[in-house]
Amino acid sequence: MTDLTEIKAAARKAAFARRKAAFDMRPPGAAGRLSEVLAGHRGVPLSGYMPIRTEVDPLPAMAEASAYGSVGVPVIQRAGQALRFSRWTPEGKLKDGPFGAKVPELDDYFDPEILIVPMVAFDAQGGRLGYGGGFYDRTLEGLRAKRPTLAIGFAFDAQEADNLPLEPTDQPLDMVITESRVLTF
Repeated sequence: MTDLTEIKAAARKAAFARRKAAFDMRPPGAAGRLSEVLAGHRGVPLSGYMPIRTEVDPLPAMAEASAYGSVGVPVIQRAGQALRFSRWTPEGKLKDGPFGAKVPELDDYFDPEILIVPMVAFDAQGGRLGYGGGFYDRTLEGLRAKRPTLAIGFAFDAQEADNLPLEPTDQPLDMVITESRVLTF
């Protein structure tokens, strides 16, 4: 185990504890600011995520956005690969996907131009600490090589951290939206 691996593990452990406390105290309407931001991008293909465990829930904002354009959710293909995004609708049938997240029953893949990104922690410079699989970093790198792609981190305020252990391969966020604010980078 390297020093960076140990540092990231400690940072994740602390961030998971902060996120759990925020989740337990979450106010209603936590996705309100996310909906406000997405309203300025009506019709642009986007991907959200199916919340698991203590992640902040983007589904209300995704449902609203689906009335105006394509909305998808990430589908893990396998370890070490980029994510693919399958079209999602609020009433669509779902099946179990890897890591406990639901995915659409039928695959209908497309490339989103906006990604709502889950995370363990974020910093005030647009850094993101994920779960350690590198899925979003690989995915954002590939999408950004094709066209401008907006990465919106969605989190609780309590998930903000100082001095995140980041690597050169970590893709920065363009924005972080919490239950109380919008940070742009």
